Amino acid sequence: MEFAQEVEIPLEQAIEETRRASPGTVAFHGVGRRKEAVARVYLKEGDGTILVNGRPAEAYFAAFAFSTDHLNRHLLSPFYATGTIGRYAVRARVEGGGATGQLEAVRLGIARALVEMTPEFRKPLKDAGLLTRDARAVERKKYGHRKARKKEQYSKR
Repeated sequence: MEFAQEVEIPLEQAIEETRRASPGTVAFHGVGRRKEAVARVYLKEGDGTILVNGRPAEAYFAAFAFSTDHLNRHLLSPFYATGTIGRYAVRARVEGGGATGQLEAVRLGIARALVEMTPEFRKPLKDAGLLTRDARAVERKKYGHRKARKKEQYSKR
């Protein structure tokens, strides 16, 4: 069996060819996690639209009864911290977890993608606490207990 000959291309040339082939589609990637939710976020220059699983964020999270004000406070906080409201288009793919976990996973993914795009954003995002992964998760149920910590009522006699 014969294999095609390998050709080495300098990295700069490969990047330039990719940019020429698909102008304006260079997207920056960030992964966010919260509880059981995982969000893969892609950021590129755009008009400020936020798509979550192919739907606008307001429509996607409206099913979970989040108000627009709540969405703006949480989902757009990385853009407020860096002063980049409306400059980037966000496309996110979220799976697992519930409403709050997914919302906060997307927020962490946006913050990480902004840092990948512009390293100077690291300081304001870190100061706002937006680059820290919230490690809190549901505590497991223990045997002999009704829930993780709740026990049967103790009877002395």
